[in-house]
Amino acid sequence: MSDGAEAILNNTTRARESLDSSDIAPLSTKTLEKSVVPIAWKSLLSDWGTGAIIPVVTIVLWQLAGSTGLISAQFLPTPLSIARAFTGLLVTGELTHHLGVSMGRAGVGFLIGGVLGLLFGVLTGLFRSVEYVLDPSVQVLRLVPHLAIAPLIILWFGFGEMSKVVIILTGSFFPLYINTFMGIRNVDNKLFEVSRVLGFSPYQRLRRLILPAALPGILLGLRLSLAVAWIGLVVAELIGSQSGIGFLINEAKQNSNTEVVFVGIIIFAIVGKLIDSLFRIIERKCLFWRDSYEG
Repeated sequence: MSDGAEAILNNTTRARESLDSSDIAPLSTKTLEKSVVPIAWKSLLSDWGTGAIIPVVTIVLWQLAGSTGLISAQFLPTPLSIARAFTGLLVTGELTHHLGVSMGRAGVGFLIGGVLGLLFGVLTGLFRSVEYVLDPSVQVLRLVPHLAIAPLIILWFGFGEMSKVVIILTGSFFPLYINTFMGIRNVDNKLFEVSRVLGFSPYQRLRRLILPAALPGILLGLRLSLAVAWIGLVVAELIGSQSGIGFLINEAKQNSNTEVVFVGIIIFAIVGKLIDSLFRIIERKCLFWRDSYEG
C-alpha cells in the first residue's frame, strides 16, 4: 500500500512540474476581452428571453382567444388589431406628435420637481433646524393624492401647460426629497469625525463625503420620482389636455376606439419601462463599487 501511494505521489509531482515548465503562453488582454464580451451578451439575451416568456405567452393566448371569438373584439381587441392601430397612428405622425408632447411635459415637471426635492432634501438632511421647520409641512402635503389635488391645480392655473407641469412636479418632488433626506441621515457619523480631523470645509464635506455616501438613496429617489412623474403625466393629460398620449386615450374613449386606448396604455408602459431601465444602468455605473447581493 505504501509503495502504491508513493508511486501516485511521484506521478502527480512529475505532472505538476511538466505543467509549470510547459511553453503555454498566457492569455492576452484582448483575448480575454473577446471571450468576456460574448458571454456578457449571451447573459443579457438570456435575461431578456426569460423576462419575455410571460408577455409572449399572454399575447399568444390573447390572440387565440380573440380569433376564436371567446373574447369580444369591442371589449378586448386582439394584439393584431392593436398593432394595426399603432401602425396607422405611426404612419400619420399622430403618435410621434403626442408622444413628443408628453415626453416634454414629463421632462420639464421632473426636472423642476427633482431639483427642488434634491435641494430641500439636502437642506433638511444637513440642518436639524431646517428639518423642524420644513419636514412636517412636506410630510403632510406628501400624503395628499394626485387625484385629490389635481382639480385644485387646474382651477388655479387653468387647462394650459402650467397646470400639467405643476401636477407632474408635485409628484416627482416627494420621493427624491425623502430619499435624499434619509440618505444623508444614514451616513456614518464616523465619517463626519474624519472630515473634521482632516479639516474639510463645509463644501468639501458635502462634495467628498456626504453626497457620495448618500448616493444610493439619491439614485433610488430619482427612479421613484421619475415613476411618480410618469403617473402624474397620465393624471394631468386625462383630466384636461388637447395633446399628448393621455389626450389620445381620452379621445379614443369618447369615440369607443378600444384599439387606440390600448395603444396609448402600451406606449405609457413601454416608454416608462425603457426610462426606468436607463436609470438602472446609470445607477449600476455610479454604484459599481457596491458589492450587493444579486440573488
